Order: sequence, then structure tokens, then C-alpha cells
Amino acid sequence: MADLRVTVAGVEFKNPVIPASGTFGYGREYEQFYPLSRLGGLSTKGTTLLPRQGNPGPRIAETPSGMLNSVGLQNGGVRKFLDYELPNLLQKDTRIVANIAGSTIEECAQLAEILNGSGVDMIELNISCPNVKQGGAAFGTDCCVAAEVTSAVKKVSEKPLMVKLSPNVTSIAEIAKAVEAAGADALSLINTILGMRIDISTRRPILKNNVGGLSGPAVFPVAVRMVWQVYNAVSIPIMGMGGISCCEDAIEMMMAGASAVQVGAAIFSDPYAPVKIIDGMDRWCDENGVKNISEIVGTVRPW
Repeated sequence: MADLRVTVAGVEFKNPVIPASGTFGYGREYEQFYPLSRLGGLSTKGTTLLPRQGNPGPRIAETPSGMLNSVGLQNGGVRKFLDYELPNLLQKDTRIVANIAGSTIEECAQLAEILNGSGVDMIELNISCPNVKQGGAAFGTDCCVAAEVTSAVKKVSEKPLMVKLSPNVTSIAEIAKAVEAAGADALSLINTILGMRIDISTRRPILKNNVGGLSGPAVFPVAVRMVWQVYNAVSIPIMGMGGISCCEDAIEMMMAGASAVQVGAAIFSDPYAPVKIIDGMDRWCDENGVKNISEIVGTVRPW
């Protein structure tokens, strides 16, 4: 069997497959299918300082080879996460990546500081969510602001800091370089791509929020391209995501430059997707003489 262990920003994961934030909750619903210890880790539901109800419905829409969502970071707030969700997760023998989001730079820093004394292994700072009218989109689409929020969080956080980047930019490599210079320990990308569907009977957008984030297989080629561009622009590790549905996708993403991967929308159609990908990567390594999965990172050979 291949060695599937990977290290991202000093944190060792037993394998490179992690359910993406917002697609796996806090893992409770999925324990009926398999133990969470099978996973390399999990990225928790996006956590805000105070509870959020999220956006009004409809907030999910199907699209060809994907889905749109405008959930709007519905969550119980950081206190509920620490008091109720985290104690359960810490018993599961897997790495915990705490995804956080704030409406202001001060909120982001405050969240990170609150989590200092907790058992989470890494902070994933969401500066890229396109569904929240304040905060995320503005932070992630401007180099200076992205750097400013990264710096503020890094100054107070005792945990490794991974910054989640938005694809809704002209040059994701420039944003990545700005965030790296501001102190990020790792990057995760891509978040969802801003999209829209219209009900031609009512002539209204299907989503009550008008627009939402596109995820699923439709975005995979865009995600691979962006991971490859960022890998060639920075020296910090990357956690790649966006449309990964099978082990071949995960391997392709790692060849583009990702040290680990997150699986999101695929879980909605197949809750076993993460463990199938883990098992498939193990078989692929054996069949291709790869002894350590990290050997394939960034090995794509452009023409």
C-alpha cells in the first residue's frame, strides 16, 4: 500500500482527502456511513462570530454538471461550534480545519483569536465566499484588502493559517502572491464561481439571492487551471478543490500543484465519495509504482 500521508503548513494528514467546508456540516450525518477517522481531515461549516440564519430560500439550484448555492453561511456561531460541535469532532481521530468568515477584518481576527485555545489543527480563512453581501467577496477580489485581512489574522492566530481564495478575479496568482506575502501558511482554492439561473416562466432568478456560487464537475477544469497557476506563483502549499468527483480528479489536481484536496459537491450525490476517492488513490499509486502520494504534486509537464 502507498503512503498517503501529506503535510500542509506543518500539519500532517493521514491522507490528502478532506470534505470541503459547507458540504459536510460537522460530520455528524456522515458517521452513519463510515467513521470520520477514514478521512484525512474535514473542513468545518463556515463559522462566524455570531449565529447566522443565512439567505432566504430558494437557495439551491441545479445546473448542468453542477449546482448553484446561496446558503449564505448559515451556522450557529463560534460559541456553539466550540461548545457543541468541536468536542465531538475531537474524538474522531482526524484533522480539524476550522473554516471562519467575518464581515470585517476585525471580526476575522477576533474569530481566529477565539480559536487559539481550541483543539483545531488549522484555520481556513474564507475571504472568497460570493454569497455574503458584506465581507467575503470584497476581501478576496482585491490584493491589498486580501493581504490586510490575512495579516490581521496571522498576527493573532496561533494556528497555521490557510487562506481560501476566490476564483472571481482577473488574476488569482496575484491575489495568491499578496496573501503569501502577508503571512499565509497555505492556500485553498477554488471557492465557488459566481453564477445565475433564471426561471423563464416567472422571469425571475431561481435563487432568491439572484446569484450564487457554482460548484460541481462543471468548474473542475477552471479549478485545475487556477491551482496550476498559483502553484507556479507561490512557495506555500495549496489545498485544491473545485469539482473533484473521483480519484482521477484528485490525482489530476495534485499533479497541477495541490498538496491535498477538498471534495465538496460530489458528497451530495454520493456520501461515500471521499472514501471512494481515498481508496481509488491508493490503488492508483500501487498500479503506477508511486510509493508516496506527495511524489506526484506539481508533476504536470506543460507542452
